Amino acid sequence: MINYKIKVYPSKLKLNKKKQLAWKIAEIASDNAKLNKDAINMVINRIIDNASVAVASLNRSSVVSAREMAKAHTRKNGATIFGINSKIKFDCEWAAWANGTAVRELDFHDTFLAADYSHPGDNIPPLLSVAQQLNKSGMDLIKGIITAYEVQVNLVKGICLHKHKIDHIAHLGPSVAAGIGSMLKLKTETIYQAVQQALHVTISTRQSRKGEISSWKAYAPAHAGKLAIEAVDRAMRGEGAPSPIYEGEDSVISRVLDGKKAKYFVPLPKKNEEKKAILETYTKEYSAEYQAQALIDIAKKLNKKIKNLRDIKKIDIYTSHHTHFVIGTGANDPQKMDPKASRETLDHSIMYIFAVALEDGNWHHIKSYTKARASKKSTIKIWHSIKTHEDKKWTKKYHDPNPKNKSFGANVIITLKNGKKISEKLDKADAHPFGSRPFERKDYIKKFNTLTEKIISKKESLRFLNKVQKLKKLKKGELNKLNIEVNKRYLKSSLKKGIF
Repeated sequence: MINYKIKVYPSKLKLNKKKQLAWKIAEIASDNAKLNKDAINMVINRIIDNASVAVASLNRSSVVSAREMAKAHTRKNGATIFGINSKIKFDCEWAAWANGTAVRELDFHDTFLAADYSHPGDNIPPLLSVAQQLNKSGMDLIKGIITAYEVQVNLVKGICLHKHKIDHIAHLGPSVAAGIGSMLKLKTETIYQAVQQALHVTISTRQSRKGEISSWKAYAPAHAGKLAIEAVDRAMRGEGAPSPIYEGEDSVISRVLDGKKAKYFVPLPKKNEEKKAILETYTKEYSAEYQAQALIDIAKKLNKKIKNLRDIKKIDIYTSHHTHFVIGTGANDPQKMDPKASRETLDHSIMYIFAVALEDGNWHHIKSYTKARASKKSTIKIWHSIKTHEDKKWTKKYHDPNPKNKSFGANVIITLKNGKKISEKLDKADAHPFGSRPFERKDYIKKFNTLTEKIISKKESLRFLNKVQKLKKLKKGELNKLNIEVNKRYLKSSLKKGIF
């Protein structure tokens, strides 16, 4: 790996493109590095993971709307949309829009946290859609996904977006563009232009994740993927991009992030070095913000320690800066304490999540978010007794560059009415790659079967799992087999009409 120093240059210096971050990204996307065996297997795991959460969300409002929009854009030799008969094809960018929304809706796929946030699995829908439309092979798709993960993970390590209230999809646009470029074996110059275009059009604010969180939380990565596909298309036609997009005098760094005196260090593999960043990422056992994963595990353990939850006086959670200020009481967001808040907001309230998990001794992707569940009096009492605190020790662990040491945990102290204190702490979620029981292929398959039960037939389930595990052997034109069909009577349609 090489740590590239990124800073702003005045226009008069005319920074050589080969010294720009976008070029460095394009170089690793266009190389012929050997594919790591473990990385290949993890790609298969994450495609299974994506399919699980996508199918489970097919009839949720935002997903229905996205699918209805996409259905207006049929194409003879296009891409498939989850749920719909595979013989019906759509423009790849619209298939990516529909599938990307379905994948993101439940906030239940993979994650990587460092200087910023990310859900690298968001790269898969646009890459798969393009691969289907252009008749690529399983190995082509694998190469593209490995590259996309590599780019996004390393951008997340080096450049903080949320400090300036910029949404994390600004790292997704470039990673999708790079992944597509790698999959299609495009020239470095073409990928370079596409990466810059993709970044330029995917800058948006984090208001989408604060206050009354709307369906845009699900749409945002799907939109970034769609825009990245279009950016690659333009670049392939010889069109250029704003440049240098990272280092320029009026660039993203200069005008949106840390400013003209900013310095960032972005790690990237050397040319022809194996790309293994996907192995540093982690999926979710529970349908909740990733920083809640370890806390749900803690709550489940404390559920067994406390005989009567009515004896609880208060709960203090000592955790990292990010957890406290983003999903904790440090956010100063009254919505996070409101029983009438949206599912999207409750998903970003560690107080709510912990209270429910403590009461139920478990977490369910549907039942834990219902209006009835959120308005339960006993839950509200526990929920409103919770306060989070930043502990610099946990913040330091959160930012540790060593993946084995990096932690997203907490220390929880429950004070009972009689003064007795009961505590539990956990560094990493049990399902984390370095947790007590890391997710393996069997766990991904179990998650798939759980989330798709009663939605797809057993026959369709077995067919998909068989094909995806043979991804390496799928030939050109066979990637449509990664689609999942459901009975058309199951799929809801929107009664409200739009433009399309």
